[in-house]
Amino acid sequence: MENRPSPGLKVLVFSASLRRESLNGKLAALAARVAERAGASVDLASMHDFDVPLYDGDGEARDGIPPGARELQRRLLESDAFVISSPEYNASMPGTIKNLIDWTSRFRPQPFDGRHGMLLSASPSLVGGNRGLWALRVPLEHQGARIYPDMFSLSMAHKAFEGDELADPALHARFEKSLKAFLSLAEAAKHYPCIKREWVEFLGEPPGAAADRVDPAPD
Repeated sequence: MENRPSPGLKVLVFSASLRRESLNGKLAALAARVAERAGASVDLASMHDFDVPLYDGDGEARDGIPPGARELQRRLLESDAFVISSPEYNASMPGTIKNLIDWTSRFRPQPFDGRHGMLLSASPSLVGGNRGLWALRVPLEHQGARIYPDMFSLSMAHKAFEGDELADPALHARFEKSLKAFLSLAEAAKHYPCIKREWVEFLGEPPGAAADRVDPAPD
């Protein structure tokens, strides 16, 4: 019998692209459908839900943390895990998602801390946006997120979709398998503390170790 995440598992899914017809938006929507079919409860969001200005210490001191970052904090805290599908800009992550992470890092406690995340990308290029995902891992893991080792990069993405689904059955099966494995891990971490402890140790951070988090501060 296939292992299915329990309906109690809540997953936030969104694309790091702002474009309405973004390939990463299509991949995020596909991930949301796969997760729902696997039994998870999905919150499918948009970067427009998390609109923030450029990080400015003076602005934070004057106006506080903006509503877009507060909205991401709220939805992260209501979720057990998150999935981000991000494009690659100039071999790195988009500045918009990095800026959003920087604003969100100002909250105490850190809303990313201890949450499991999976990173996806879709790109017309042959590398599928993979270089951008390696860059995106850095600030998320620095904030304490447990980023799943197997990132999914969809190359030649402009030709990969047939409607809203992946045209290649083998590629779709690999995508579904990777996402379901991530959901199973997130569920195990939620319900079985011993599994969560072993996972943290696997990532190289001793359980209970004091976190050394550095975030934007007035310069």
